[in-house]
Amino acid sequence: MDARDTINQVLVRLFRRINDLEEQAICQDKFKNTTLNEVHVIEAIGEDGDKNMTAVAKALDVTTGTLTISVNSLVRKGLVKRVRSEEDRRVVLISLTDLGREIDRRHVDFHRKMIDEIIGGLSEEEVGVLTEMLGRLNDFFMTEGYNE
Repeated sequence: MDARDTINQVLVRLFRRINDLEEQAICQDKFKNTTLNEVHVIEAIGEDGDKNMTAVAKALDVTTGTLTISVNSLVRKGLVKRVRSEEDRRVVLISLTDLGREIDRRHVDFHRKMIDEIIGGLSEEEVGVLTEMLGRLNDFFMTEGYNE
């Protein structure tokens, strides 16, 4: 097996495993009926106050209609609340409830522990190389992607 095959296998396995572990760590107990996709919507809403649906949809790179479906579910689960903007009643603002902030903190904690484990024991130079390589990988997926 050459380096390309090895890198491909590692990336595919990592992606699947991170998703599995993230779901196990976050979507349990009182959040067992929450999906990982919903957790990422909660992350995009964030803890810093009311956001409009358009801004959150843009951050997630989804349509407002797609976001509405997720937000409806999150409102039913008591994780997100909707309010009308005082300045413009046509604008719907969304924010996290206390329960939503709790699941967001679980999510942040999962990622912090994961990164601490990855870089723990690495030299500053190794962290720099890893950061550069992951940045290049991110750039590929964010700008070029796979075009046939």
